[in-house]
Amino acid sequence: MKNILKLSILGVGAALSMLSCSPEEPIHSKVTNYPLITVNGDSFTSVTVGGTFNDPGAVATIDGAEVPVTTSYKGRFRGETYNGTLGTNVPDLYTASYSATNQDGFDGVANRTIYVGNTGDLVNSIEGLYTSTVKRNGAVSAQYTDLKYVLIWKNSDGNYQISDAIGGYYDYGRNYGVGYITPNGIITANDIATNDFSFPGTQYNATFGDPTEIMSMTVNPTAKTIDLVTVWSTSTTYTFEIHLKQVQL
Repeated sequence: MKNILKLSILGVGAALSMLSCSPEEPIHSKVTNYPLITVNGDSFTSVTVGGTFNDPGAVATIDGAEVPVTTSYKGRFRGETYNGTLGTNVPDLYTASYSATNQDGFDGVANRTIYVGNTGDLVNSIEGLYTSTVKRNGAVSAQYTDLKYVLIWKNSDGNYQISDAIGGYYDYGRNYGVGYITPNGIITANDIATNDFSFPGTQYNATFGDPTEIMSMTVNPTAKTIDLVTVWSTSTTYTFEIHLKQVQL
């Protein structure tokens, strides 16, 4: 038994000796320089529907050397996309993305926000870009105050449309994102001066579902504000009181 044990120990030792002498794989390392993007001009800008947007562009560098930039645009609420040049016939809040890629396939991206739309005088038109403060069932907090942004635009049939019939409560206030808006809120302006509006159709929250109706709307052209009441009928009925303040561009 002692001899067998000695042989076993010698065998293990030889095996460990062979392993310790085996060549190791060399460690390869490489330095990659990421693209750095600098946006020219303001990070937020606007252009009138149908106007020309002269994009100030962006500059991309890799390790100090300038490289080409690819530019694309995407509408936040209506989903239009453009490459190279922004189309301005569809009102929306667009994100301009400026990107460059290095030789190892790593991207650098920087953004600009562009409002395409009109700013109505709230006497003849309610179009515009608005901040939003929302009460749900009478409750409000800083979380749902001055949310950025809600859009109202005019459709070809003469009706107006609001980007989110509940004022960005879940999109911005809860930070759930654009997938939680209540789109397709149609507003018929029978007479803006007398606050005579009607609201054809029923909306549905994009993710939660269930019907939503705009019940009333009041415009104050002096204060540049609009107040909406929207009711969402789920297992619990929620009443949203939405105060919109027009952004003066």
